[in-house]
Amino acid sequence: MTEDSFFHPVSGFDLPRFAGVPTFMRLPHVALDNPRLSEVQVGLIGAPWDGGTTNRPGPRHGPRQLRDYSTMIRAQNGVTGIRPFEMVRCADLGDVGPNPADVMDSLKRMESFYSKVRAAGIVPLTAGGDHLCTLPILRALAKDRPLGMIHFDSHTDLFHSYFGGTMYTHGTPFRRAVEEGLLDPARVTMIGIRGTAYDSEDRDFARAVGIRVIPIEEFHVRGVEDVMAEARDRAGVGDTYVSYDIDFVDPAFAPGTGTPEVGGPNSWQALQVAMGLRGVKIVGADLVEVSPPFDPSGGTAFLGVSIMFEMLCAIAEGLAGQAC
Repeated sequence: MTEDSFFHPVSGFDLPRFAGVPTFMRLPHVALDNPRLSEVQVGLIGAPWDGGTTNRPGPRHGPRQLRDYSTMIRAQNGVTGIRPFEMVRCADLGDVGPNPADVMDSLKRMESFYSKVRAAGIVPLTAGGDHLCTLPILRALAKDRPLGMIHFDSHTDLFHSYFGGTMYTHGTPFRRAVEEGLLDPARVTMIGIRGTAYDSEDRDFARAVGIRVIPIEEFHVRGVEDVMAEARDRAGVGDTYVSYDIDFVDPAFAPGTGTPEVGGPNSWQALQVAMGLRGVKIVGADLVEVSPPFDPSGGTAFLGVSIMFEMLCAIAEGLAGQAC
């Protein structure tokens, strides 16, 4: 249990939620050159970049809106009773500084940033950004072994390329990650996949390498508990990454995203699947594709940070258990 008040969020009883500088969940801002960085166990990070977007841009503005709405997050989980900020030392590590004019340079910058985070022994919880942001994070976290992954999305993001050979878009990160040996396909589960398709290339690739794809129709028939039990079983006891695209959620509940697909889970199910991560050995996680231009009111962002809080609870519980 952490008793250092420095790492506790500012309470709404001490400073109104509409006041102060909006850090993630009102936590202290600890930059990578801060002398207290070595004390941080979980770092919340913004990845304000959408250079991999192929249709509707806007997720580059996601971290700022997510930070703003995260001031509504309180100290205790209303369902599980978990109080993550008392279990582990959390901080807002700031934003990765991308190059908005150069995709490859941005990927290098992000990998360098997360390599420093990993070297400091910090578990990163990231707010994107588009889904290509996950690739450099995996490159930093999986340098010495492939990771398992639990992936919530309406798309597999397993395509080979776009526009006749463009290899790095938000539709290709996990194809690259498998090719680069960053993911162990036998421990990867993709949940919620749906919508019209260009072709079956992505799902054919998933079957060929052993990735488990759970389409939305199966998700709705089986239910959250059964699906998450399978995902946990496939992840096993090894190091696992969690990637959560907000378009996993039906656009009736999360319209602020670049590639919405109807027929998805409601907001309660969106939280339930994140609760179902308890027991997974999470070494990093992200919430991506929140696009404020498509939901200026912020409802999508509030759902997004609520999901991040559920993931944080799972991470904190796991870290606290390892320390026992």
